Amino acid sequence: MKKRYQNYDNVTSTKTFSDMLRWQRERRTNKKDLTIQIPQSEKKEILKLQQNRTDRSITWVGHSTFLIQLEGLNILTDPVWANRMGIQKRLTEPGIPIEQLPEIDIVVISHGHYDHLDFGSIKKLKGSPSFYVPIGLKTLFTRRGYSKVVEANWWDSFTYKGLQISFVPAQHWTKRSLTDTNRSHWGGWIFEAHNPKQSVYFVGDTGYFRGFHDIAHRFDLDIVLMPIGAYEPEWFMKVSHINPEDAIKAFLELKGRLFIPMHYGAFRLADDTGPEALERMYKEWDRLQLSDEMLKVLAIGETFWI
Repeated sequence: MKKRYQNYDNVTSTKTFSDMLRWQRERRTNKKDLTIQIPQSEKKEILKLQQNRTDRSITWVGHSTFLIQLEGLNILTDPVWANRMGIQKRLTEPGIPIEQLPEIDIVVISHGHYDHLDFGSIKKLKGSPSFYVPIGLKTLFTRRGYSKVVEANWWDSFTYKGLQISFVPAQHWTKRSLTDTNRSHWGGWIFEAHNPKQSVYFVGDTGYFRGFHDIAHRFDLDIVLMPIGAYEPEWFMKVSHINPEDAIKAFLELKGRLFIPMHYGAFRLADDTGPEALERMYKEWDRLQLSDEMLKVLAIGETFWI
């Protein structure tokens, strides 16, 4: 019997058929304006990113996909350039065409859901990347001919050319077929660079959970790439998708120095919209009177030079 992976405290995201019907009824009466979308950056630095092997940068491609440049390495998180997700068309174009990426050294996957793991996109990547994946996902890669695949349990750490890569807990679930629910794990990835010391935490997909305290205890975090979208209706989504207010609460518990929001605006995964998620985030940020210097909201395709 293959193992099924669990969350902290055995928290589950199991929903009944009645729950699904209730959500669909609510969706039909809760119409949203999808004409306003997250903007593309007016200043895309694709050529500079292609040539860069010295400076540190973070570029938001969209959803949970980032190009991160640390220690002279090109890192991709959850690379998804798909035009559709199920029956839903992508709402915003990726910030960098996949053909214009530099050669990729490392790919990290947070979990196996299709909006985070898209083999059609992976197949188009330049270079010969090493893949770091949650335990249970390796066979999906090796079946497709990928040999440089490292599986990770929570709290496992690895070193790649001086960069430390650690897999940390999240509260979520996963499924790619009728029979593989939670047969692989889920989590976030922390990258720790040296000279000078600097860390980037890619949170992945998660609900709010007590694991943030444990992560803060083990890591000194500089930049936190935190999800804020796909939270509505909250009675349905709360366990597995964090809302903007709880995302800020988690960031403060993590004692991070810079908050970069993600996981909003690209796909219609829930009933909130990208602009709504941002509006709630800004409102909570102002309510708590947090410093503007601790928040960096990227346009799609925008690069933050660290």
